[in-house]
Amino acid sequence: MAKRDYYETLGVSKGASADEIKKAYRRKAKELHPDRNSDNPNAEAQFKEANEAYDVLKDAEKKAAYDRFGHAAFEGGMGGGGPRRPGGAGGPGQGDFASAFSDVFEDLFGDFMGGQGGPGRGGGRTRATRGSDLRYNMRVTLEEAFAGEQKTITVPTAVTCSTCEGKGTEGASEPATCPTCSGMGKVRAQQGFFTVERTCPTCSGAGQIIKNPCNVCGGVGRVEKERQLSVNIPAGVETGTRIRLSGEGEAGLRGGPTGDLYIFIEVSDHPIFQRDGVNLYCQVPVAMTAAALGGEVEVPTIEGGRSRVKVPAGSQTGRQMRLRGKGMPALRGGARGDMFIELAIETPVNLTTKQRELLREFEKIDADNNPQGDSFFRKVKGFWDGMTQ
Repeated sequence: MAKRDYYETLGVSKGASADEIKKAYRRKAKELHPDRNSDNPNAEAQFKEANEAYDVLKDAEKKAAYDRFGHAAFEGGMGGGGPRRPGGAGGPGQGDFASAFSDVFEDLFGDFMGGQGGPGRGGGRTRATRGSDLRYNMRVTLEEAFAGEQKTITVPTAVTCSTCEGKGTEGASEPATCPTCSGMGKVRAQQGFFTVERTCPTCSGAGQIIKNPCNVCGGVGRVEKERQLSVNIPAGVETGTRIRLSGEGEAGLRGGPTGDLYIFIEVSDHPIFQRDGVNLYCQVPVAMTAAALGGEVEVPTIEGGRSRVKVPAGSQTGRQMRLRGKGMPALRGGARGDMFIELAIETPVNLTTKQRELLREFEKIDADNNPQGDSFFRKVKGFWDGMTQ
């Protein structure tokens, strides 16, 4: 049975460009792949036919011969000088099929496997590796979180080797192309119709090997060093706030770009104030007499000042008063939060004989002065009465 025209097989015109031929083949490869056409007994033959056509048309020399002589350009009995495979057999074969499928495999999946290229393929493979990002945990006081702070930190990290300037080589020598992968950084193994790729075991994916490594960094292009950095802690930071210092992480391998440094903030607990977002809470003890008769208490503020707060007569434990604008600043601007004062009524201790006598006398004349207690015991009485019915 006569072979179909290669251009017809791929669905392109004779004047199609190399890019148009590749795109057409990609479509055909996806459409005709046997794994996607298990119900079509002709799928495998059609798939091989498309691969054979692509193998010829993607190669400028083979394409020129095909355009001139057609399929006869690859027949073994032809006396002309058309392209021939080693061993004397002309035309595309199993090896050409593997090559064609490898090309489209790399085209489809190369971006997910570290990029394309390398010596001999025109891809310009990037062998430098970006440095790792670093994390630094920083603890600050609530006062520092309120006002903001400029801090100096010491970070152990990997920096570019100054001796070889990150190249990893000694003196003026240059890295050599890896002989195992020819600079690709990956090697391939053929398994049936598929090509399996893995990282090159010789160069670990770099595509190059260093025959004369730098005697300072051992060929990696970086050395361990402690660095001092100045960090601006903005006012209003909270626990969990993350500050990014671009380019302050680890240096990349073989001159690769530097990673980033991330500073994670933890605000220490405060002995007086409790924080909730931009608001502060402060529990203030109040003498029993001041709560009963009314008075004033002096409370601290986060900036180090003092505020006097009026305590209304008859105040109970848990009562709150608000001081507007005395809380924390917002991290990204805006009005300050508030400070809430919560009263804690103190029961006197270590009473003198005279104080005890006065309190007993007060107890005798105590009338309706305990509204919360009276309300509670009325509820208790109602509860007990309900239980006995």
